[in-house]
Amino acid sequence: MGFFDWLKTKLSRRENQLAPYRSGMLKANKGDFAGAVQDYTTAIKAEGLPADVLGMALFNRSLAYSALHENEKAAEDLSKVLKMPGLPENIKVAASQRQERMRRREA
Repeated sequence: MGFFDWLKTKLSRRENQLAPYRSGMLKANKGDFAGAVQDYTTAIKAEGLPADVLGMALFNRSLAYSALHENEKAAEDLSKVLKMPGLPENIKVAASQRQERMRRREA
């Protein structure tokens, strides 16, 4: 296998891994939160998904769960994000802020 064939295989595998995540974003933007949850779940279960994309898939799925009034599931996803090692700080800060807003709403 030549270098370009190898590179093409690597890039297409990454695209296949990211496709459900991107589909989830599109569905969420259109208000199809149940469809977004399904796509984010598929992305989360994908092997080899980069940690930052996994963190964002969990975060975005929590937003979709929240829109569906499934707050326990949303809180679980946010907790997972906050426990993930090596995530960029901005993802953890956003998850922490969202978690705090959910707590205030419930109070």
